[in-house]
Amino acid sequence: MIDLKKIPGFKRQRPATVLALSFDGSQLDGVVLRRNGSIQMLQSFSATLSLDPLTADPELVGREIRNHLDTANVRERNCVVCVPLKWALTAHTEIPDMPEEDTPEFLQIEAERGFHADAATMYFATSQYSLGAKKHAALVGVPRNHVEALEKVLRAAKLKPLSFSIGMTVLQPPAAERSNCVLALVVGESSVGLQITCGGGIAALRALEGTVETQGGPRVLHADVVVREVRITFGQLPPELREKVRTVRIFGARDFAQQLADELELKLESLGLKIEVVKAYPPGAFGIEIPSDAPVSAAFSFGAEYVAGRPTFIEFLPPKVPAWKQYADRYGTGRARKAIALAAIVVLIVIAFFGYQEIQLAHWQNQWNKMSTDVTQLKAISDKIQKYQPWSDKNVTGLTILKQIATAFPQTGEVTVKSLEIRDLNTVVCTGVARSMPSLTQTQGQLRRTQGIAGVNLVSSRGHAPNLQFTLNIQYNAGASRAN
Repeated sequence: MIDLKKIPGFKRQRPATVLALSFDGSQLDGVVLRRNGSIQMLQSFSATLSLDPLTADPELVGREIRNHLDTANVRERNCVVCVPLKWALTAHTEIPDMPEEDTPEFLQIEAERGFHADAATMYFATSQYSLGAKKHAALVGVPRNHVEALEKVLRAAKLKPLSFSIGMTVLQPPAAERSNCVLALVVGESSVGLQITCGGGIAALRALEGTVETQGGPRVLHADVVVREVRITFGQLPPELREKVRTVRIFGARDFAQQLADELELKLESLGLKIEVVKAYPPGAFGIEIPSDAPVSAAFSFGAEYVAGRPTFIEFLPPKVPAWKQYADRYGTGRARKAIALAAIVVLIVIAFFGYQEIQLAHWQNQWNKMSTDVTQLKAISDKIQKYQPWSDKNVTGLTILKQIATAFPQTGEVTVKSLEIRDLNTVVCTGVARSMPSLTQTQGQLRRTQGIAGVNLVSSRGHAPNLQFTLNIQYNAGASRAN
């Protein structure tokens, strides 16, 4: 058995706009409310579902609800939901004189004893009330699988549920002063709901089955059955409570509510009850201004209480417990806790290391992005230098060779050069014309005496003076000394 109000962190941040839905048999009612200084009703709709949320495929039911919402032009996703009263199981117990801190544990034990179901398969809430000097509590539970099925349906309808409660407890809030010692009846689609509130809590809560007939034509209210069930309920109340209940409030469609009121006045006259048909909300019902034409319905009451910031009296929506907390609760003792703590520390260190590494990589990547353009340009220049470096010489050796050779030839034109080829800056092949062999021989001697020339060889000569053609092979060495 899970009491949702006892779970830490259950409180949720409430939005200013909400869609309030009420499920009652196949009937679906909804209103969209917004809190803006006062409560504004933006939209309302009512639809009949062809699929049962508990038995049909959740995707199909969700799609049907979504279609109804789209038809009504409802776009709000956050919703609060009144679940059918017939889902609820109730049990009652008297709280003995005990310390306040022991009461929750006592109610937990009483719930496990009072419900004819496995406690782990239900969500439940408690409602305590005082009756004279004694304390009592009502235990209200709903099957876990019902809640989970409805959650799936709402998710399929693209809705986000914020709270689940029971329509009767929001129509007749137990904590309100005007609800003290009141019997409330709600005429629904397929049954009549009954609730007795006293001393700030719920003294009785049940769905009166067989009171509304829906098959074979229009709905028919069996008011005599309701009267009988009311008599039975009164007979089961403690005498001190039975004597205090003198007001009956009836909610529902006006024709059925008035029919039921007339029947109760006629057949329960001896009990001295005051019968009221609720047609409008009393002033200050929600502590904030509401529209004057607000419909009295479970959907509007729940939505108005929610956006007004009031606490939900009966809550059945399970909280979203983080995965880390689930593991902590499961493995939170002894060696397992130490092992998990150590593993967590190791993981944090590793994460911190990789985080620091990522920060460094991001820093240097940013620096590289700033200089990458300049580096690309410099690399292109370097590649060109390497490509053309063999063709360049900072010492202009080629020009030096040309100068040295040119100064060795006579200025009189006795020997002239036709072509000069420098190979690897150390071998020079020179072709030319001499007017005589002595002048050519003299020029060779002059070349041998020139600084840097290591050797001169006559490769070939042809023809006769004064047109003697020759080819010289000159070896150049910058470190060679001049011949004596």
